[in-house]
Formats: sequence, structure tokens, C-alpha cells
Amino acid sequence: MPEDAQTQVRAAWLYYMEGLTQAEIADRLKMTRLRVNRLLVEARSSGLVNITINSRLESCVRLERGLVEEFGLREAIVVPTPADPAQIPALIGKAAGELVSRIIEEKPSGGFGVGWGATLRETIRHVRPGQYRDLKVTAMMGGLTYGIEINTFEIASQLARRWQAECHYLAAPIYAGTPQSRDTIVAQDVFEAAFERIRATEVAILSAGDLSERSLLVRYGLPRDVGVAELAAQGAVGDMLGQFIDADGAPIDHPINRRAIALPLEALRKLPTVILASGGSNKAAVLAAALRARLASVLITDEQAAAAALKLLRD
Repeated sequence: MPEDAQTQVRAAWLYYMEGLTQAEIADRLKMTRLRVNRLLVEARSSGLVNITINSRLESCVRLERGLVEEFGLREAIVVPTPADPAQIPALIGKAAGELVSRIIEEKPSGGFGVGWGATLRETIRHVRPGQYRDLKVTAMMGGLTYGIEINTFEIASQLARRWQAECHYLAAPIYAGTPQSRDTIVAQDVFEAAFERIRATEVAILSAGDLSERSLLVRYGLPRDVGVAELAAQGAVGDMLGQFIDADGAPIDHPINRRAIALPLEALRKLPTVILASGGSNKAAVLAAALRARLASVLITDEQAAAAALKLLRD
């Protein structure tokens, strides 16, 4: 272990395990208090230190129960909303990583499907590694045509490496140029086999996007000939697997949905377990829509998003 890394571990141990103050650590390790503070901050951000609070916020538990009871979810996990919205994917990803690890450790075989996005990238960081040779990790949608760590291909390959499992891509872009070209692509033998494998998925974890500039699909994946305004005019509140849905969770009547190279949304209802991991109050409408349409059996989100979605669902 490099010397700097050893120093960071030692500082973290003294602070979190032995209860020394930062000033005491600085004196013991012969460094400034400022450097000790930086080492501890880096230890948290890098994942070297994970803090578990053995308690649950009553407000989050109440939201979980409300979501499960009203919409027949198998499980709902609600985490406190952080002061910094940029931290939401990391917190939801941590909760999702724990759940996914538990599911796979109980049944380390079969098909595991993935989507894309920042929350799923964070999920992988918190998934416990293992050797699951009988597990097949499968991308459930096409991807971007350039490398980025939130891309479908990267999400699938990183998760497969973490589990030492098989990895299968849907080797196509998110959208074809036209609905007709999409039909031509998926009619090929290699894609027929890929979709057959995707439909056999036993557990899937997906995210959802809204229509704002915070949406990764809007920023990176939406074709240039399609505008957010026209999607909203058709009633869209967001997307799952690149397919835009209205407030009731039904696909909107727009050619973009017929161009998506992904598992059709209606097929999600046939999968044994679909985990929707997504948060932020900006996504309340699309989360509510997905729950209305029974597109997920497990929801992992944050407190503000859960409260806003539940209000929309009850109105």
C-alpha cells in the first residue's frame, strides 16, 4: 500500500475507531490539522470509510409503508434526502447496492438486467463482489455511441466484472433513425436472441429520467430531431428504458418510442423483479407514473421524491 494511502487509513482508523480528535491525530502523525481533515474527507468520498447508522427515520419508514400498501410493491426503500441534490444518486446507489447484493447472494444464477445512468453507476460501487459464474448480466437497452461511465455498456460490463459473471450487450444505439429501421435491426437473428435473453431476466435494476436538463437522456441520448417540448406536448413526464410515458405510465404516441431499441415497457410487468432506483424531486412525476403502471415491483428513492410521488399518486 502506498505511503499516502497508509497514512489515510491510519488517520481514518484513529478518528472513527479510536475516537481521537483531528488535533490529536495531527499531533500523533506529525502533520497539520488541515491535512488530517483532507485525509478524512477523501476517505469518505473514496469509499474507504462507510458509515452505517443502525436506525431508520420514522418518516422514511412511513413513506415506504404507504408506497407498498397503495401500489402493491414488494418493497420500498426510502433514504433521507441530502442537502446537496448532487448526492442523491450516491445515497440511492448505496441502498440499491445493498439490496442487489442480498438478492444475488440468495440466488447467484439466472439473468440480471440493467439500464443506465448515474444512480446505477453508484449502485455498482456498493455491490459486494463475488464469483457468480452462473449469472448473466444483460443490458436491457441500447447505449450511447461513445464511451462514458454511465452508459449502458459500461454499467453492464462493470457489474459483470464485479461478480465475475457473463456479460451480454444489446449492441445497438438507444434509438434507431426511424421506426422502420428499428424494426429492421431487431428482426436480425442476433437481436432476436438478445431480446429472448432479456425477456428471461429474473431481476432487473433500472432508473428513470425526467424532461429537465438534469436528465442524462435529454443531455446525451435524445436524437437531435426530437425536442423536449414536443414530448411534453404529447403528455410525457419522463422515460424508462428510453421510452417516454405519460402521467398514467402509458407510452406516449410519439415516433421516438417506436425508435427505441430496448425491452418494451409492457414486458417489464412480466419480469419477476424490477427494481426502480431513482430520486430527486424533479423525478416525482415519472416515478408516480411508473408506479401507476406497475412498471416496477421494488422502488428505491429519496424522502422528498417519495413524498411528492405519493402525493401525486393519491391526488
